[in-house]
Amino acid sequence: MMDPKLIVLKEYFGHSAFRAGQSDIVDCLLSGRDALCVMPTGAGKSICYQVPALLFDGITIVVSPLISLMKDQVTSLVQAGIPAAFFNSSLTAAQYAKALQNAANGKYKLIYVAPERLLTPEFLSLCRARRISMVAVDEAHCVSQWGQDFRPSYLKISEFITSLPARPVVGAFTATATQEVKQDILKLLGLQDPLSVTTGFDRPNLFFSVLQPSSKDEKLLALLHERREKSGIVYCATRNAVEEVCNLLNRNGFSATRYHAGLSDAERKANQEDFVFDRKTVMVATNAFGMGIDKSNVGYVIHYNMPKNMESYYQEAGRAGRDGEEADCVLLYGPKDVRTNQFLIENSEANPELTPEEQSILREKDQERLKQMTYYCKTQDCLRSFILKYFGETAANYCGKCSNCLTQYETVDITEDAQKILSCILRTGQRFGKKMICDILRGSKNERLLRLGLDSQTTYAIMKDCSEKRLRGIIDFLELQGYAVTEGAEYPVMKATAKSAEILRGNVNLCMKLPKQQKKETHAEESTVVNAALFTALKQLRNELAFREGVPAYMIFSNATLTDMSKKCPKTAEALLNVSGVGKVKLAKYGDKFLEVLRKF
Repeated sequence: MMDPKLIVLKEYFGHSAFRAGQSDIVDCLLSGRDALCVMPTGAGKSICYQVPALLFDGITIVVSPLISLMKDQVTSLVQAGIPAAFFNSSLTAAQYAKALQNAANGKYKLIYVAPERLLTPEFLSLCRARRISMVAVDEAHCVSQWGQDFRPSYLKISEFITSLPARPVVGAFTATATQEVKQDILKLLGLQDPLSVTTGFDRPNLFFSVLQPSSKDEKLLALLHERREKSGIVYCATRNAVEEVCNLLNRNGFSATRYHAGLSDAERKANQEDFVFDRKTVMVATNAFGMGIDKSNVGYVIHYNMPKNMESYYQEAGRAGRDGEEADCVLLYGPKDVRTNQFLIENSEANPELTPEEQSILREKDQERLKQMTYYCKTQDCLRSFILKYFGETAANYCGKCSNCLTQYETVDITEDAQKILSCILRTGQRFGKKMICDILRGSKNERLLRLGLDSQTTYAIMKDCSEKRLRGIIDFLELQGYAVTEGAEYPVMKATAKSAEILRGNVNLCMKLPKQQKKETHAEESTVVNAALFTALKQLRNELAFREGVPAYMIFSNATLTDMSKKCPKTAEALLNVSGVGKVKLAKYGDKFLEVLRKF
């Protein structure tokens, strides 16, 4: 007899097997045991609670932080033939009342709800009257004040669970969580003897790249020209940057739209739908965009500015390649990015839920996370390895799919250069930033340097033949290795650490990898389609059906499903079911139309 969970997986979601970790979580929840699931973006966390939800007798409550996330998930479920609804502020009073009535009549298997609504009298009344089999907490890291996305409303979840007549099984799901945040999730959600599964943070289909271009605008335009046929996201640090970049792209013939908190709700919604429905191919946005946007055909994510922390970066970059297709994650780094983020951290609005002492600790943690993010941008080691090690995983030092691994390096002894740099920092009283240290060493004649008499320093012009780029690279390396440190947010200054004495006394030799020859940037290739004409015809049919039904094209079938369909070229309904992503519900809805196209080939 076939396993019920596999029947549900195939019938509703069109997959014949679970991905790594999914089956363990599903079995755990079905047995009545709590679970904590940490899976990277695009690894299939939602399947872990949606499959049990369909097998439980009662209702599953899914706590979700964003309206767009709920709407997208519910639309996908309904498209797959699963009765689901959401309860949030986007509903009118009449719609909310109708949804409550339908839920009271047992019409839904899954109900998505904003955490703020959990303890409202009408929602509590509904949940106490119906059997609640499971509570699934999506984006569970939001419960931790030490995470990058703390939301005080998530602290109400535990109270909601204890207020129910019978305690349901509880599952917590997140894409990014350090060990400290995991402990917070376990404690604050009151998970009981949970199974904890972390499937690994690696996304093998993503190519990581950090570039330090002299002109970000020119580099961005070049990157997008190479990816004209793909849909992608460009993240910016500020609203102003979003406006400027979006205008730049539109002026240069790209179909771009924008998203940030300064726009009206109506415009944000319209712009988001333009992107999701492929009416616009590029979304330029702040970090306000993207959480829960299950757009599977995002072929690239480009960060125009460096994010504040690795958690945010990996979550945002992970919105590329959710369908398993090869995708690019490119970060355009510039030193100004560090100052911008330091300013944002120092001037962030105080959280009223925290004491002044806690707020200070949180700001220190934010500064440390920013430092790690900066190290990522400056490292010469494997980028994938850096990410995985940050999240506590062991990783090989070579992945072959990042810009650093594809760069040829030569190992150079920089001991003498390091001694000159550290001497300059110390002899000038450890009171200047990198730019001034570089100017002194290279013998600059700038007005401030001369006015301060720094041209009389013994280290003045002792590295005049060294380019500023190379000199900055060595300074960054000294910081990475702990021989120097930059302190101060508003007016950062360089200081030598106690460890620097080893270099200054000549007790150790210091070697550094320097780029020898940069290979042409490697981009992920398009998926190999056995019959390109068939793939195009299937895509056209999918777009027509999506337009007719008013849903995004990927909700009919993903690009990965169409690729598999074009490779297998099934001619019967039974054979079509063997295509990944085709379940019985979608076979009944769309099978005949797709088979009609397939039989022509």
